[in-house]
Amino acid sequence: MAFKTLDDFDFAGKTALVRVDINVPLKDGRVTDATRIERILPTITHITAAGGKVVLLAHFGRPKGKPDPEMSLSLVRPALEAALGAPVAFAENCIGIPAKKAVSDMQDGDVLLLENTRFHAGEETNDRMLAAGMAALGDIYVNDAFSAAHRAHASTEGLAQLLPSCAGRLMEAELKALDAALGTPERPVAAIVGGAKVSTKLDLLSNLITRVDHLVIGGGMANTFLVAQGLAIGTSLAERDMADTARDILAQANDAGCTIHLPHDIVIAREFAAGAAHETLPADQCPDDAMILDAGPETVARISTLFAECRTLVWNGPLGAFEIAPFDAATNACAQEAARRTRDGALISVAGGGDTVSALNKAGVADDFTYISTAGGAFLEWMEGKTLPGVAALDREHGSNKDKEWNI
Repeated sequence: MAFKTLDDFDFAGKTALVRVDINVPLKDGRVTDATRIERILPTITHITAAGGKVVLLAHFGRPKGKPDPEMSLSLVRPALEAALGAPVAFAENCIGIPAKKAVSDMQDGDVLLLENTRFHAGEETNDRMLAAGMAALGDIYVNDAFSAAHRAHASTEGLAQLLPSCAGRLMEAELKALDAALGTPERPVAAIVGGAKVSTKLDLLSNLITRVDHLVIGGGMANTFLVAQGLAIGTSLAERDMADTARDILAQANDAGCTIHLPHDIVIAREFAAGAAHETLPADQCPDDAMILDAGPETVARISTLFAECRTLVWNGPLGAFEIAPFDAATNACAQEAARRTRDGALISVAGGGDTVSALNKAGVADDFTYISTAGGAFLEWMEGKTLPGVAALDREHGSNKDKEWNI
């Protein structure tokens, strides 16, 4: 898609409404992980350095369309100021007199944080009057919240219909990384999909088998596919009632020319506990009283060989019960091999999803991947091939922000 970026606008003397995701974790009133705040800094500093004013729009928690002091963005303000190294003003509403006054008090280069957009019920219903109230505050709309782009909300999709719009630096980086992974990738392309249930990733699997050359399935999902092939899996986690669906996916992948890779050997145990007694067996020899908790070393070797043959890797989900040793071995080993090949310039690696990010951090390789998305639901919907409203609204070729219905 064609979208404008910060480089397409002159922000001098202009007020930029910047949609960000600073829905960060709090404990005892303090931010415990400022990663999302740190990732929006390049967009803020670009605009302020150009002489523009930055007005931040964001949601926080799920206040159900009404004010809730425990979900006020004022709680995030200190961490934002610390990361930015500059004062950040605050307005007690994202529209109306408080917001207008706070904006009018700004000087070029200032940063203002508006109150939680979800304090208005119209945010999640994409209410056009709420969007118009926000649009009245600025000159340019910048969306830097890919993680909220799968929602057609007033501050993510509605605003883009009303103001000249562009992607912020984080959104730009995310879209470019995703295009490199599945849009116009260097081939061959491999994808790793792990997790507990096939049923929650049907759309993902159905899309990937038409887009990638190799699909590695791990975790509890792999157990369901082993059942579908008639193998015994003991007491392992699996969706046995999804066996027919798994067989359909295998058949569709074959028709699409996508090779599906399942475990060749397995790590089994009688209990799910750190340091539990375990052994490695061929995938077709799981004892009736044991559970599969990881892929074995032969499977890891085969995946490593696959990495050597591919140019692009997309990763979503661990290969085993990565939370505890020794059942994190396959995920760690494959992550480290992917990271090594990425460092060597031989592989483009893009990963995303909550468990995936945790697993790569645990393996110590998160900084070595080409790109790691923290977008959660938006990343998953993108991998499923779905249109993300907040991204589609930035599409210049279709002139989405010129829709006359939205000209209020």
